Amino acid sequence: MSDDGAPAVVAYDGSEEARAAVQTAARLLAPRRPLLIATVWEAGMAALVLSPPGADGMGMTSMPADPAAVVALDRAQADHASAIAEDGAQIARELGAVAEAVPLVDEADPAATLIALADERDAAAIVVGSRGLGGFKARMHGSTTRKLMQGTHRPVLVVRLPG
Repeated sequence: MSDDGAPAVVAYDGSEEARAAVQTAARLLAPRRPLLIATVWEAGMAALVLSPPGADGMGMTSMPADPAAVVALDRAQADHASAIAEDGAQIARELGAVAEAVPLVDEADPAATLIALADERDAAAIVVGSRGLGGFKARMHGSTTRKLMQGTHRPVLVVRLPG
């Protein structure tokens, strides 16, 4: 990493692993670099949650979810993501870092969304906490950490909890 003061993107979802990533980034990178505390959320999920199943077996289809309810739930998800990102930024600030909360709408998958932010802001690095899923679970759910390391030319700092 160069000493140009470029920011570091820190993935934060409120989990203990993400909290460790914020704390590690603040300790290693502050105050030389600002931290972009990124929380990714999926817009449009409300439509899937609120929409009833398809055909009822009798040739009739269900009505789609109420658009107002979908918009309200999306707004609540956006507000929640903003609050989570701000929580992570506050953790970093308490450790002396300059930190900006950055809630992000997921356009493809969380790793691609984080990489896009890092590219847009010309970040020096991406920091992520790892849950350490292995084997079958990692194959079934994919690995954001693995996708980050394969999808970006930027350094990726992976922080694991002790234990």
